[in-house]
Amino acid sequence: MVCYDQENVSFFYNMSKKNISERWQTKDYVMVSLGLLVCAFVIFANILVMLAIFMNRRFHYPIYYLLGNLAAADLFAGISYMHLMFHTGPWTIKLSVHQWFVRQGLIDTSLTASVINLMAIALERHQTIFTMQLHSKMTNHRVVLLIVGIWLIAIVLGLVPSMGWNCICDIQQCSNMAPLYSRSYLVFWAVLNLLTFTVMVAVYTRIFIYVRRKTHRMSQHTSQVKHKETVVNLMKTVVMILGCFVVCWTPGLVLLLLDGLCKSCDVLTYEKFFLVLAECNSFMNPIIYSYRDKDMRVTFKRILCFPCLGWQQKDEHSGVRFNTLEQEARKARDGDGAQTNGGPLVLKDAENMLDSTES
Repeated sequence: MVCYDQENVSFFYNMSKKNISERWQTKDYVMVSLGLLVCAFVIFANILVMLAIFMNRRFHYPIYYLLGNLAAADLFAGISYMHLMFHTGPWTIKLSVHQWFVRQGLIDTSLTASVINLMAIALERHQTIFTMQLHSKMTNHRVVLLIVGIWLIAIVLGLVPSMGWNCICDIQQCSNMAPLYSRSYLVFWAVLNLLTFTVMVAVYTRIFIYVRRKTHRMSQHTSQVKHKETVVNLMKTVVMILGCFVVCWTPGLVLLLLDGLCKSCDVLTYEKFFLVLAECNSFMNPIIYSYRDKDMRVTFKRILCFPCLGWQQKDEHSGVRFNTLEQEARKARDGDGAQTNGGPLVLKDAENMLDSTES
């Protein structure tokens, strides 16, 4: 077995027949410009979500901590992708093997953390709705352990190629899309993400069926219009969550599988566009999981208007922003919470179901 650990990056690119542009071409400028634009949206949107969760005590619940961690993962993805944009195209040839692994490892770690967070949120919503709770009873200690576990898994998966699961000593197994990665690793990573998506489909499908049955049973106590509205809203939420994931991730995952399983397939034509598409999921997540929450939107406005309104405006709203957790629980129990705090994801639809049950 011959190892090529002393070779430079261009050697592996030439072996994989993936050309590195020596000069900047129009397509390079387009891809970098598009990538940086996506990064700007990703970084801004997710910083806004993290600030809102930190500042507003209404959001000091396990589900919002997971949303904050999702925002942190997506923020990291935006930063990692920006790093990639400044180390791609003609700049790639200047990278050492170690620098190349760092570049790819950052992308792998951030995207893996984001995907695992999505699954954790789905499982948390499942547990909360099936126990008929407004908020999960998961303790802060368990939430912290869960978040630490998510990042440990993501970091390990990001480091695995540089720790040995690569093609430096098996040049025939080098992939075309990532010339220093082993084809088997790409297949493993793609299958892992597809399994995660399968779990999400199963969880949200079960939530939808459960809520639809519950609302149907309670429809005798409520109007048929409200029953239909609850089911339709839940269906929209589920379709939005899963549809966004499919649109953003499926093309890239299919391409990875082709690269890993089919040596003769042309996977280089659209690889960069599909990577940008996967990165777009990191700024779609805040829209789906946070911006649809009424209280989140109000908090965003206060954050964005703070430079204009100053401390005086902030103090005027302090009664709303810093309610105690006991007050929030009491408001939710009395039914006010359903009006003022829609909650993320399927939480608003679950509250509608709870209101129907209580009536």
